[in-house]
Amino acid sequence: MSDTDELAVWCAGDEWCPVTTTATLIGRKWHPVIVHRLLEKGPLGFNALESEIDGISSKVLSDSLDDLEEAKLVDREIVSEKPFRVAYSLTERGEDLEDVIEAMAEWGRTHLVPADEEGI
Repeated sequence: MSDTDELAVWCAGDEWCPVTTTATLIGRKWHPVIVHRLLEKGPLGFNALESEIDGISSKVLSDSLDDLEEAKLVDREIVSEKPFRVAYSLTERGEDLEDVIEAMAEWGRTHLVPADEEGI
């Protein structure tokens, strides 16, 4: 599948299908954060990406990157064999999520308050 091919979806034909499919791809807890960091910082190695995301474990980051790579949103490139290093970057499809991620951030800035301000 090339980067410009459409993704197969399970709900073809339903008017809400594009929203559901997009939410499935980026709706997991860390997926939009990973996309955001790669949009903001550009290609990053695994350790650099992990240090950019507070609270994510190596296993969850690895699994999330696998998911995003399978969805053709993230590309994994081997940069060196010795020592073995890879760099993760967004594909064109992943970069197309910039407006979506920014809209999510804007909504959060408008409607969310820190937990300590709510007395939680």
